[in-house]
Amino acid sequence: MALDARGKNISIDNHIRYVDTGTVGEVVDIKTENEIDWVKIDKTNLWYDAKLVELLDEKDIKISFTPADEDIDVEALKDKATEFENMDSISGGAEGGG
Repeated sequence: MALDARGKNISIDNHIRYVDTGTVGEVVDIKTENEIDWVKIDKTNLWYDAKLVELLDEKDIKISFTPADEDIDVEALKDKATEFENMDSISGGAEGGG
């Protein structure tokens, strides 16, 4: 039985957060090696020491998705990114003191 940082039991399909980086994912595997419990999450496909993760409540899990019938305009997203990269600082708010 793997326990999280707060002593809660972790099971496969639970959602957890790695406390050091905030990485969130679903537990896909659990193992014990050298008396240390490890949990593997789907997002990174990496193993984490169970004592360094915390079990998430339903209210903490945020799932973002795009409905299958909604098209994404990739070119529009690229154009928007280029606009941000090419913005000039014309407001004068970043002037040095002196």
